[in-house]
Amino acid sequence: MSQNDSLKQELLDTDDEYRRLFEEHQNYERRLETLHQKSFFSQEDEQEEKRIKLQKLRLKDRMQSILRNHQEAGVSANTV
Repeated sequence: MSQNDSLKQELLDTDDEYRRLFEEHQNYERRLETLHQKSFFSQEDEQEEKRIKLQKLRLKDRMQSILRNHQEAGVSANTV
């Protein structure tokens, strides 16, 4: 397991916001999968797909920000 994966797991175990964002991201992923299983993809489905992808990206950006902050805090703590 990489250091990055290790930190992500630690955040899932200890950081409520990170865990909530991760779970929300997973829910959007499942919604996308369900949407893609439709035999007919309507215009509304396309709009929903775009909305879901934007939400997932927003969540991922916030998760990356939390991860980066914890990495920087770890580096700062290790160099002091």
